[in-house]
Amino acid sequence: MEAVGGHILGRVRRSTALRATAWGVVAAGLCAPLARKRLNVSPVVLQGVAFTAPLGLSVAMRRSPARDVAVCGLQMWAYLAAYKSPHDDPDAQERRTHFDYPIVADRALGLGELPTLRLQRSLARIGPEGAEWRALDRVLVWTHWAWFAVPHGTAAYMLLRHPERFPRAAAMTYAVFDVGASFYWLIPTAPPWYTADGAAGSEHGQAVRRMMVEYGEHFWQDGWGPLYSVFGGNPLAAMPSLHFATSLMAALLLAEVGPVAGAFGFTYTATLGFALVYLGEHFVVDLLAGAALTTAVRRFGPRAAPLAGRLARAIGSLETIAHEEGRGGA
Repeated sequence: MEAVGGHILGRVRRSTALRATAWGVVAAGLCAPLARKRLNVSPVVLQGVAFTAPLGLSVAMRRSPARDVAVCGLQMWAYLAAYKSPHDDPDAQERRTHFDYPIVADRALGLGELPTLRLQRSLARIGPEGAEWRALDRVLVWTHWAWFAVPHGTAAYMLLRHPERFPRAAAMTYAVFDVGASFYWLIPTAPPWYTADGAAGSEHGQAVRRMMVEYGEHFWQDGWGPLYSVFGGNPLAAMPSLHFATSLMAALLLAEVGPVAGAFGFTYTATLGFALVYLGEHFVVDLLAGAALTTAVRRFGPRAAPLAGRLARAIGSLETIAHEEGRGGA
């Protein structure tokens, strides 16, 4: 009996220690992005710590819909740090920023003129008292703002209505976010509205307007500054367009569910693509790169399935050990 009791006590201690370690990993992952400007540590190291938080939570908690949501939240917390970190030193980032190649590409696509300028000159209106906001402008701006809910809303829809599809949908969606963020570190690229000594954002004396910000200041007035500070953070993160890439991934995933969901997804994606170019947020080539990223993730993602499966099984084994003492470890 003493031997059995000692064995049970050992299992309890092991599971308790493993859960404590897993929660420590979660805490470190939560804190790393907040401390990135205070610690003299490589940003790559801190980013790696941030991305371990979802793994830690997968061990610390039993599998449930609530845990799935929390894991996705931690993944996006790490992504936001990866998105914002390159702009922690704006001067250093700007020295590395590419301005010319998207302009050259879009001029070729626009037959000699930037498509953004063509659209703004044709559709946007400026009256004696400033910008005139028509229904089209409002629809396109709100389509842009609605993007923040689309990829995550699609994942939530899968979790609630098609839970058997959720793991793949979440993996595909957040892989697009994470792979795309790596380009913001490697090749920071300016969007159309961004100007730097006249090198970008203007052509033939006509500046590209950032209409989303203009309308935000008009609509939200004094509330716009605090609101934008929450969602902004890196103006030189244009290539590829993750707005378009993640929306396209959402549309493709919804199309696998049914034609109505797919039609909704593709209609939104097409509208968003037009809005991003017209509003001055992205070059056309940024959208093409985003589409290429989504295509690559869908095509080559299955090749990573064996490795992902082994990782999932390893985490599952650790989860089992962390909770093996039964009710006492809940």
